[in-house]
Amino acid sequence: MDQGRVGVLAGLSAYLLWGLFPLYLPLLEPAGGLEIVAHRVVWSLVFIGGLLTVLRGWGQVRAGFVDRRTVGVLAVAAALIVVNWLVFVHGVNSGHVVETSLGYFINPLVSVLLGVVVFGERLRRLQWLAVGTAAVAVVVLTVDYGRPPWIALALAGSFGTYGLMKKLVRVEAAPGLFLETALVVLPALVVIGVLEFRDAAAFGHVGGGNVLLLVGSGAATAIPLLLFAAAARRVPLSTAGLLQYVNPLMQLVIAVFVFSEPLPPARLAGFAIVWLALAVFTVDSLRAAHGNRRAAVPGVPAGT
Repeated sequence: MDQGRVGVLAGLSAYLLWGLFPLYLPLLEPAGGLEIVAHRVVWSLVFIGGLLTVLRGWGQVRAGFVDRRTVGVLAVAAALIVVNWLVFVHGVNSGHVVETSLGYFINPLVSVLLGVVVFGERLRRLQWLAVGTAAVAVVVLTVDYGRPPWIALALAGSFGTYGLMKKLVRVEAAPGLFLETALVVLPALVVIGVLEFRDAAAFGHVGGGNVLLLVGSGAATAIPLLLFAAAARRVPLSTAGLLQYVNPLMQLVIAVFVFSEPLPPARLAGFAIVWLALAVFTVDSLRAAHGNRRAAVPGVPAGT
């Protein structure tokens, strides 16, 4: 099987697993959001540690730990992904899966804006049109909700900035994920200890099934991240950009048809505006990618 096909399958698998995650989180109850995230951190570290042992990847971990810049950037990335997890768990457990899906729909546009602000990138006209259209959608949804869609904005902002941090370091997927998780494992253990001391922990107190599900959250967290990293190295950005819409689309379907969350006309109109922005953004990205491929072929004008 060629590398491109492997990359597409890996990316699709990652987004399918992320899309199904709202079905997994309710199974962890009565564990609360803090306990769930703390166990995700701890058991992700254990899972990745085992994987690194099998792959003999500890040398890359040691190399990362002695580089102060790498550790600093990954510490920020770790804090951002923990915030993302906390907001996502809160969104799902409080019955706002529709809003969490919105966050991942607008995430690509937030990433574009971060590129402008941080790297000084220049946007094409259609990209500005897409960003402006998304801003209109946020206004429409703010009116519908009676408040800004802060869950969606927090998810998009934290994950978009997390991706930005990952671009600033050159670390392979498994060692990088281990380093990130190791940097926040101590606070996670403190949370678990405090909850246990206060008799507020679910782990070990509500049956073996809950224990297995919380332990399994480590693999459920790490596997899609590793698949995503494998896909990113093998598929063009335009393909990866299209695949990422699988996750929020699945979350939206689960929210409406499984959890029976309301999607009134005004909210649906807001989503329709977001989808219009994404359509403009995707068309522009595909045209740009096609032009770049043409430009790479000698004698073929980029606009042909």
